[in-house]
Amino acid sequence: MKNKSIYVEIPIQADIDDVWEFTQNPELHEQWDLRFSSITYLLKVKEKYSQSFLYETKIGLGLKVAGWGKSNGIHNKNDGTRTSSLHFGTDQKVSPISEGKGYWQYVPTKKGLTFLTQYDYKVRYGMLGGLLDRFFRPVMGWATALSFDVLKRWVEKGEVPRTQYLRFFGSYVITLLFIFVWLYQGLIPKLVAKHPEEVAMLSSLTAIEGTAAIKAVSIIGILEILFALVWLLYRNKMRLFVLQIIVFPMLTISALLADPAIATHPFNPVTFNMSLWVISIIGFYMSKDLPTASSCIRKRERG
Repeated sequence: MKNKSIYVEIPIQADIDDVWEFTQNPELHEQWDLRFSSITYLLKVKEKYSQSFLYETKIGLGLKVAGWGKSNGIHNKNDGTRTSSLHFGTDQKVSPISEGKGYWQYVPTKKGLTFLTQYDYKVRYGMLGGLLDRFFRPVMGWATALSFDVLKRWVEKGEVPRTQYLRFFGSYVITLLFIFVWLYQGLIPKLVAKHPEEVAMLSSLTAIEGTAAIKAVSIIGILEILFALVWLLYRNKMRLFVLQIIVFPMLTISALLADPAIATHPFNPVTFNMSLWVISIIGFYMSKDLPTASSCIRKRERG
C-alpha cells in the first residue's frame, strides 16, 4: 500500500514577496524549517539553470544527515500564484529517505496569501523501510506543519524562530518533568513504599490514623498518578501551570503545619515544592501562544 504524500497549508497575512524572501533565501529558510539545520546554495553555471543546494539535518548524538537538492523551476500564474518545485535526496544510509519531489505554492488571497506544500519521497530498505515510514512520515508531516506555523508567526508577529522553538521545546521538557514528578510521587512513596512520613503528615493534619491513614495515602497516590495522566493528555497546559502555582505554596504550608521540623531535612518539601512552584511560573510564561502544527490544514480540499 502506497503512503499518501505529505500536504501542509497555512494562511499568512503578509505580502507574497515577503514570504517568498523568507522561504527562498537559504539563510532565512534554515532558521524556521525544523527539517533542516543548514542550507547552502551552490553557484549557478548560468542564470537559467535550476538552483542546486546542499543541506544538513542534525539528528542528535553528533549525527547528521547531509543531502542535495535542486529547485527545478519557478512558475507564475496570471492570478499571481507562484510555484517553486523541488527535487531532493541523500546517499547517507542513516536516512530512511533516498530521494523525493515536491513543490511550494504561494496563492494570493484578500488578506495575504495561502502558503502550501505537497511532497513525497522514496524510502530505502525495502519492506522494512516501508514499515518504518509508517512512523517516520507522520513525524515529517508534523515537523513541516510546525515549521509553517513558526514561519507564519515570524512573518506576522516578528518573533524569531529560535525564540519560538526555545519556548516550544522548553515547555514540553517542563511538561515531561511534571509528568514524571506526579507519577513518581504518587507511585513510589505512597503506593509502593507507603512511606511512614507520608502517613504521619496526613495523620497530623487530619483525624485519620492507622490503617485508615495508610489507605488515605494510597488514594492520594492514585490521584497524583491520575494528575500525571492529565499532564500527558490535557492540551491547555497553561491552566495546569496556574493550578500548580496555587497548589504548591499550599502543599508547602501543609507540610510545615504537619511537621515544622521537616524544614531542617535535606531536600525537604520546602525547597522541593518551591522549586516546582518557580518552574510552574516559568512554564506558564513559556507556554503562552506556542507555535502548533494544528494551525495548518493537512489535507487538500477537493474541488
